Amino acid sequence: MVLRRSKNDCGTLYSNFFSVNKSAIRDAILEHLRATLALQAGAAQLARDEAISEESRAESKYDTHGQEAAYLAEGQAKLAGEIETSLALYDGLPLPAFAPDSVIALGAVIELGPRSRSSWYFLGPRAGGIELRVAGRDLLVLTPQSSLGRQFLGKRVGETVQMPGHSGTASGQTILSLA
Repeated sequence: MVLRRSKNDCGTLYSNFFSVNKSAIRDAILEHLRATLALQAGAAQLARDEAISEESRAESKYDTHGQEAAYLAEGQAKLAGEIETSLALYDGLPLPAFAPDSVIALGAVIELGPRSRSSWYFLGPRAGGIELRVAGRDLLVLTPQSSLGRQFLGKRVGETVQMPGHSGTASGQTILSLA
């Protein structure tokens, strides 16, 4: 459940509840990470094959094709390992229910706005930047290491965070709901 607090015409706060399926969000993140891992593992294998192929052997001391392919394969294998770590973290991530007066922590779904064009975020342990569409909502995965993720930690519904603007100035956005 998500608590949305806002003011009516008289300035009184009221609550409006609606559901958020965090398991569906986690499943979408896991699906995205698995697909990314499959692509990355395939690319790492291709680079490895290129690095050890007969055609990549150096023909002179200035021929570095094989060495470059080996560096590429190593980097892609490291990235695949990082994705595997992210998969393990999300697979075991608890999805806590947040009370109306809770502070934002890992596993939170946050609505930030003005209400007319609000944005939705999921605060996860890794793999920030993943953009998802879950239950008809566009959602961006953030981590506590990101600028916005750091601002969210410890905040509550009704508090404000600073969003960078197009002209380099920051604008305050209100946390509208939390799940």
